[in-house]
Amino acid sequence: MAIKIQDGLATRRSGTLSKQGKPLTVGALEQALLASYPAQDAEAWDRTGLTVGDPAELVRGVAVALDPTVEAVAQAAEAGANVLVTHHPAFLEPIDSFQPAPSVAANPGALVWAAIKQGVNLMNFHTALDVSADAQKMLPGLLGLAFERVLEPVDAAGSKGYGQACRVAASDGSLTLGQLAARCTSVFGRQPRVWGDFGRDLERIATATGSAGSLGRTCLRERIDCLVAGEVKYHEALALAEAGLAVVELGHDASELPFAAVLAAAVRGAGVPEGAVCVLDQGRNWAYPEATRI
Repeated sequence: MAIKIQDGLATRRSGTLSKQGKPLTVGALEQALLASYPAQDAEAWDRTGLTVGDPAELVRGVAVALDPTVEAVAQAAEAGANVLVTHHPAFLEPIDSFQPAPSVAANPGALVWAAIKQGVNLMNFHTALDVSADAQKMLPGLLGLAFERVLEPVDAAGSKGYGQACRVAASDGSLTLGQLAARCTSVFGRQPRVWGDFGRDLERIATATGSAGSLGRTCLRERIDCLVAGEVKYHEALALAEAGLAVVELGHDASELPFAAVLAAAVRGAGVPEGAVCVLDQGRNWAYPEATRI
């Protein structure tokens, strides 16, 4: 199945992958993406780049997704793609068993088995993408916030790192916590969990994809009014709210699903024709009961 990008998020469409364009090897695609998201920028425990596949194989089509799953491999192959590019890695720890199974919960090597069996190369760009210049623009852009600087830099220039310190856009005038929460619901299609007074006026807002980690304490030191993050531990969110920091928890996947559009753009920039790139829709892995009630 293939999908198109609309408003920075993924929506389904029908169609097959085009095989037009200059020949490009899997290894050349990996190197082009590593130029944007260098392995040296990633955390030491992370895996970056090609983890399963043949660098010498020609790219016939590329599927892009947040998560590498057995189902995603099957969808990529069905769409005619022999490369699956994801944000999250196929594995972190070494695998000691490779058997056919519906997921890695049933067998740790099920994903690798499926990828090799179906001829789909796997590559990912995880924390290297998290700290990239592209990541600094994503959530602020989706939420209409004015990005100012990186909150926790990982380079001397301060251009890469975790968390984005933002201000309310001048065109908004003012923005309350309740209005920001409603905006998050509209943009991501899911209700966030919110800690704080909905009537509170916000000036300085921090955004972060995935797990907030230490960013909550950094926000307190930087006198940020509100942290919008993918995931915040309950007791940490409670403590931060008591200390005066409003918290909006989007959901880990909700905050990072837009990375698929970022990676798709990078793949096209590497020379893969637009018609040979599809984004897999992984936005419906779970649902609130209210969203499915008849």
